[in-house]
Formats: sequence, C-alpha cells, structure tokens
Amino acid sequence: MSSSKNEDIKATIIALEEQALTLWNNGNPDGFLELSTDDVVYIDPAFESKLEGKKALEDYYNTIRGKIKIDLYKMIDPVVQVSPGVAVLTYNYEAQRDGMVFTMNCTEVYRLDSTNTWKIIHTHWSFVQPGKM
Repeated sequence: MSSSKNEDIKATIIALEEQALTLWNNGNPDGFLELSTDDVVYIDPAFESKLEGKKALEDYYNTIRGKIKIDLYKMIDPVVQVSPGVAVLTYNYEAQRDGMVFTMNCTEVYRLDSTNTWKIIHTHWSFVQPGKM
C-alpha cells in the first residue's frame, strides 16, 4: 500500500472519530453507533465485563443519551496504524466539564467493510493514571 494511500486512510479514520466525538460530547451517541459493526466489542472501565454486539452497545448508549455534555475536548496525539483492511486508532482523550478535567486512553479498531466503509469492530477505553501522561 502506498504511503499516500496510508495517509488518506489515517486522515479518514481520525475524521470519523472526531465527528463521532463531537456528537458524543453533546449527548448524542449516534455517531459511534453508526460507525459500529453488529459484532462490535466494547470495553470500558465503567463495566465489569465487555459489551458484545451493537445491540448491547445501543442499549448502554440509550441509558446515557442526552446526559453527557463536555465543554471542551481534545484528541491528543492520535496514531493510526494501517494494515490491509484494518486500521487501529489510539489516542489520549482529554475532556473538560464544569471546570474539571479528565483524561482517558482510547483504542479503536476499524475494519473496511464490503461497501468500502470504515467501521469500528473494537473499542477499548481506560483511565490515564495520574502523573503518568
């Protein structure tokens, strides 16, 4: 794969994530739902175990729909690693809400589907350890 093609993929993946985050930070999880495959796996430190499947993810998102309002956020140092048909996005997420700042790590695994669209097959969120970032 040419480096130009890889750069295009990287830009596309970051743009997709930013669009979904913009909605998310205003209480709308639909951007991430639209990006997720039916067999998505979602790992979040808020849960004892992973969520499997888009239906489980949608059920969770519906419990928090409209309840999230982030004043300002940043995707810090996003990195996209590309292999044929797969792209892995990792970044640090910093959010400000009501004068408080919190940071998390995020890994998203995207797969190119049969319609040539990038979709999330795996999401993993974790807390940044204080003083470690």
